[in-house]
Amino acid sequence: MEKIFRIFSKESVNINQAALLLGFFTLLSQILALFRDRSIAHFIGPSSSLDAYYAAFRVPDLIFISIASLASVTVLVPFITAKMNGDTVTEEAKKYLNDIFTVFLLVMVVVSVFAFFLMPYLAPLIAPGFTPVFQEKLIMLSRIMLLSPILLGLSNLFGTVTQLFRKFFMYALSPIFYNIGIIIGVVFLYPALGIYGLALGVVLGAFMHFAIQVVASKSCGFAPRFSFPINYADIKSIALTSLPRTLGLSFNNIALIYIIAGASFLKSGSISVFNFAFNLQSVPLNIIGISYAVAAFPTLAKSVSLGKMEEFKMHLKSAARAIVFWSLPVIFLFIVVRAQIVRVILGSGGFSWENTRLVAACLAIFSVSIMAQGMITLLSRSYYAVGNTKRPLMINLFSSVVIIVLAYSLTHLFQNADMFRYFIEALFKVSDIPGTAVLMLPLAYSAGTILNFILQWFFIKKDFMPKETFISKTFFQSLGASFFLGLVSYIGLNILSPIFGTTTLIGVFLQGFISGIFGILAAILVLYLLKNEELSYLFETFKTKFWRAKVVAPSQEGL
Repeated sequence: MEKIFRIFSKESVNINQAALLLGFFTLLSQILALFRDRSIAHFIGPSSSLDAYYAAFRVPDLIFISIASLASVTVLVPFITAKMNGDTVTEEAKKYLNDIFTVFLLVMVVVSVFAFFLMPYLAPLIAPGFTPVFQEKLIMLSRIMLLSPILLGLSNLFGTVTQLFRKFFMYALSPIFYNIGIIIGVVFLYPALGIYGLALGVVLGAFMHFAIQVVASKSCGFAPRFSFPINYADIKSIALTSLPRTLGLSFNNIALIYIIAGASFLKSGSISVFNFAFNLQSVPLNIIGISYAVAAFPTLAKSVSLGKMEEFKMHLKSAARAIVFWSLPVIFLFIVVRAQIVRVILGSGGFSWENTRLVAACLAIFSVSIMAQGMITLLSRSYYAVGNTKRPLMINLFSSVVIIVLAYSLTHLFQNADMFRYFIEALFKVSDIPGTAVLMLPLAYSAGTILNFILQWFFIKKDFMPKETFISKTFFQSLGASFFLGLVSYIGLNILSPIFGTTTLIGVFLQGFISGIFGILAAILVLYLLKNEELSYLFETFKTKFWRAKVVAPSQEGL
């Protein structure tokens, strides 16, 4: 038992160890998320009811992003760190966090109550293409889910403590419990309550997400609680600092709302297809990009607070190279074996072969931007670590506008220009499937996201390292290895398809799995021949046996 608690309470001593730990538990969470999506695909499948369920997330998500980000980890950590005595918790730091907790909870409850009564007016804006019957379902589902931003917001606030003390093990457990709650809703509540059972599952998952963070923060002796009187000067300071970041995140969510609104006019099930593909591409994004960004942020913030900008740049470049190193092979792999991935994960019950092909095409388009999305999470946090929230705000605003404009323009072009439609349908081999206009939505999202990354990368270079190389060497080495990965995987699929066939689950799985393994081995060989540094660092990290590391906090000088 002592060893178990040692693992649960240990501090990660460097970015690679923390990222691998986060990545491992994120992988477990994403496996559960895939099981969740498979259950939804099996029991319901792309349909108008499922469209209403996915559309119902939009208002609660907007509330969570718009308010919870005002007191998020990325903004709070530098402020709390400044009020601590090294790694020692001070009364000033406790009071600061307690004040934020008190104001945050009151605001979240008030806004959620307002949204509850405004939902009949918001529903026509979220899904204007829905019939009155499904708009009523959307209203009810959204009202149930309004509990989730309160619980997730509180979990996010308590998670500040676990990240501050680098308790990444406990921090990483929350998404696992969140998905378990949703799975319970799909498997047990949906048969009894219909589509509303799924919404109750979301609330249950949010509560479980919150509960694990409460336990984790108490283990650090730093649990937020109600505090009166409130120091409103501190609240104003954190709100003004957070506002640009909050607006930037809200812009992206508004772009997604616009995409969902546009999809509501398309063929029934289009919102479901979009979300299934979006969730699948989020698996590598969460495991790679977000894990490294989350693991790097406390170290980046402390380097800045100690005035060690050279260390800041070193950690930033290290995390960026790691994201590129992992992301590019995933992009090629997902594009080549997309149909096998979708069919194995979602191909069950009400999820038809036509659904498989359409989601696979959307997944391929989303996959192109996986590296860009991962880098955005890191580069944005780099600006937050130095207290500059305005730069990411302007970039996010611009790219969100681009996504909205492209979503409308590309959909209009697809529906009115036969040559363009024929080209896209032929490229992804979906010319005989109805509802292909939905492909324009992930295309718009990926294009806007890639533009966002390019702009952030340009300004990071300009602001922090104008005369230094950033990711060029790693990018081209990983790109070359990824090309061979894709080529070997593609050849493998063509060889194995006649052997295993495409009519059984095990046959589809084996051809995709074996082809992917050979492709990955080819990529590793290429990286080894190129003497890739990230591959060497990876082997060294595994040799450290970080799961057995002692519970000793690193000194500030070593960060």
